[in-house]
Amino acid sequence: MSSASRTHLPTAHAATGMPASLVFLLASGAGLAVASIYYAQPVLGVLGPDLHADPRATGLVPTLTQLGYALGILFLAPMGDRYDRRSIILIKAVVLAVALLLSGFAPGIGVLLATSLVIGLAATMAQDIVPAAATLAPEAHRGKVVGTVMTGLLLGILLSRVVSGFMAEHWGWRTVYYMAAASIALIGFAAWRGLPRFKPTTHMRYGALMGSMLDLWKRHAGLRRAAWAQGLLSLGFSAFWSTLAVMLHDSFHLGSAAAGAFGLAGVAGALAAPLAGRLADRRGPELVTRLGAGLSMASFALMGLGLLLPGEAQLGLIVAAAIGFDFGIQATLIAHQTLVFGLEPPARSRLNALLFTGVFIGMASGAALGSLALAAWGWLGVVTVATLAAGAALMVRLHKPGIAGTRKA
Repeated sequence: MSSASRTHLPTAHAATGMPASLVFLLASGAGLAVASIYYAQPVLGVLGPDLHADPRATGLVPTLTQLGYALGILFLAPMGDRYDRRSIILIKAVVLAVALLLSGFAPGIGVLLATSLVIGLAATMAQDIVPAAATLAPEAHRGKVVGTVMTGLLLGILLSRVVSGFMAEHWGWRTVYYMAAASIALIGFAAWRGLPRFKPTTHMRYGALMGSMLDLWKRHAGLRRAAWAQGLLSLGFSAFWSTLAVMLHDSFHLGSAAAGAFGLAGVAGALAAPLAGRLADRRGPELVTRLGAGLSMASFALMGLGLLLPGEAQLGLIVAAAIGFDFGIQATLIAHQTLVFGLEPPARSRLNALLFTGVFIGMASGAALGSLALAAWGWLGVVTVATLAAGAALMVRLHKPGIAGTRKA
C-alpha cells in the first residue's frame, strides 16, 4: 500500500486488494464532493428572484464555483504530496460542509457568490481522494480501483443536476444546499473513521512544491502526452455539451429539460470507468487510450452524418453518439490516470493536478470554440470541431516518443 498505513484497514477483498467498504467510501466521497459544484446550475431560475438578483449576478454563481475548483486543483491539490492526505480530506470536508450550509442560509446574492467560490475550492477534496485510492490500491489492481472511484465521481456529476432540480421543485432551492451540507458532513465523519493516514512523500516547502510541478512537466513525456490528449478530448466534449441546448431549441424546438435528459447518456461514461480500469490492468493503459480516443472520434463523426437523416432519427443518432463519446472519453481518462500515477508515485497529487489542469483548459477552450463554430457554421461546425479534436487526441496517443523520451507513456 505504498506510503499509506495498513494498520487500520480490514481484510482486503480479493478482487481489488482493498476492503469493499473502503472503495465505496472513496467513490462516494469523490462523487458527493464534485457534485457540490453542480447543484446550483438547475436552480438558478428560482434562486435569482428569491434573492432579488438579476440574471447576470446569478450567472456568476456557477462561474465562481468552477473558478474555485480550477484554482483548487492547481494550488491546493499538490499539497497531498506534502501533507497527510487524510487530514487534507477531513479539513476540506469541514470547509465544504460549512460553505454549503452558509449558502443555504444566504440572505443575498453577495454571500452566495462568496460561498460559491469557497465551495469550488473545497470540492477539490475529490482530487485528493483519487490519488489516495491510487496509493492504497495494490499495483496489480490500481486501474480497477481508480476506475471504480472515478465511477462515483462521474455519477456525482451526472446525478447532481437531477437531484438538485427535483429537490428545488418540491422543497425549494435552499433545501438543496442543506442536503448537500449534510451529505458532506456524513462523508467527512466516515472518512475520519475509515481512512488510514498517509505518510507525506516530500518535505518541500509550498513554493518549492509548486515549482516542482514545472520540473515534473518537463521530465515526464508520458504526463505531457496524457494532458494533451485528454485536454483535446475534453475540448470536443465541451464543444458538444455547451452548444447542445441551443441546437435543440433552434432545430427541434426542445427546451432545457430535453437537453438535460441527454445528460443521462453520460451514465455510459460512468460505466466505462471500471471496465477501462480493468482492461488497463490486463492489457495496459496505452491500448485503452487509443481505443477510447478512436471511439470518441468515430462517435463525433457519426453525428455529422446524422444531418442527412430526418428529425427523429437524427435525435436518436445524437443520443447513440453521446453514449459512444462519453464512454470513450471517460475510458481514456481512467487509462491516463493509471499511466500518470505510475510515473512517479511520490508525486501523484502534483501529477493529477497537472493532468486535470489540461482537462480544464480543454473544457474552457471547447466551450468557446463550440459557440463560435455554432454561430459561424451551425451544428456541422460544432461536430467538425469535436471530431478534429478527438482525432488529434488519437494522433497524440498513436505517436510513439523516441528514445529521448524521459519515461514510457
